[in-house]
Amino acid sequence: MIEQHAGFVAYEYQEHTVEQRYASYYQDNYGCFGWQVEQQPHGVELQGQETLRLKRDRHIPNKTELTRLQRQFEAIMEDVRRLEHSVQNQATIASLGCGLAGTVFMGGSTFAITAATPIVWLCAVLAVPGFVLWGAAYPLYQYVQKRRAQEVQPLVEGKLDEMYEVCEKASRLLEA
Repeated sequence: MIEQHAGFVAYEYQEHTVEQRYASYYQDNYGCFGWQVEQQPHGVELQGQETLRLKRDRHIPNKTELTRLQRQFEAIMEDVRRLEHSVQNQATIASLGCGLAGTVFMGGSTFAITAATPIVWLCAVLAVPGFVLWGAAYPLYQYVQKRRAQEVQPLVEGKLDEMYEVCEKASRLLEA
């Protein structure tokens, strides 16, 4: 074991890149695991991303358990991120499917009118649902987004409660 001299602290360092919208959660809660957020230099950052530079005492007590709890915290935050992104993803998939279906109808309508013997009535029959589906894509996007956000909100709240419990356990270990 390395003998420490009075006033000397050996640090370990870590960098963690997170989405800016979640950076506050990380900054506020990494302290529970013994980390200190260092002053952020103004460097080149990816758009929508923030890199946290962290340090902590290498000889912190209960380091193994704190590291395990930190991994649990990071997994919970990744679950929160996935849940919140699923709102946009499902709405996008639904609206793209609607628009694609409209395009298929319009394609059928185009082939019906450009055939060797044009079938005008079939062109009109296929064009109407094509235009309707194209027009319905954005309202469908909004509807699915709103509905999915209502489904996801309680799940996110549950994950955040779970995260706070993990941070509380880690904080108690630091105080011990």
